[in-house]
Amino acid sequence: PAEIIEKVRRPPPLCRPAVSADQAPLECIQLMKQCWSEQQELRPSIDQIFDQFKGINKGRKTNIIDSMLRMLEQYSSNLEDLIRERTEELEIEKQKTDRLLTQMLPPSVAQALKMGTPVEPEYFEEVTLYFSDIVGFTTISAMSEPIEVVDLLNDLYTLFDAIIGSHDVYKVETIGDAYMVASGLPKRNGNRHAGEIANMSLDILSSVGTFKMRHMPEVPVRIRIGLHSG
Repeated sequence: PAEIIEKVRRPPPLCRPAVSADQAPLECIQLMKQCWSEQQELRPSIDQIFDQFKGINKGRKTNIIDSMLRMLEQYSSNLEDLIRERTEELEIEKQKTDRLLTQMLPPSVAQALKMGTPVEPEYFEEVTLYFSDIVGFTTISAMSEPIEVVDLLNDLYTLFDAIIGSHDVYKVETIGDAYMVASGLPKRNGNRHAGEIANMSLDILSSVGTFKMRHMPEVPVRIRIGLHSG
């Protein structure tokens, strides 16, 4: 086998078996010669080989060649399914990455970074900023388990995120119990930024009035809000 492999690897001359007509059906010999053709477009695909063998067998029970072709066909099908599955998983992960980027950065900045283009700094004539934190957060944290603090912040900021979606604002970031929102950037909105932030603040205050902590539902949650416009 090593000698044969070496001959196949290093032509010329081309290493091809000699099969006489009494050793195999003529159709099989012709098909074999097609498979080793030096011209790629003349070589049949696995499906074409399988179809030709079915015709050669004329409906007889499967033989070892037929079984081998079926195994190759199944392997090819499984490989296609695996590639399709991996491609779908890759697309899902890409979507997750895109969502994460747009949550951390303005969409225009995230798109520029993905394309590898430099991000030029912009100057905004007028914007309004919103800051809020939880009143007594240090005391609440001292009375809670770490996971309970995480649940509190996650529940509260999930509520805030749902509210700001109906206003022309952009969430800049959250640090601990601090929540920062801006209006007028990265999309300019004329002189509407102050009103957008003010209305959003009132909606957030209203929602916090009915908010309950999972682990201490009897303790009211209050937030401190500060605005700056200019």
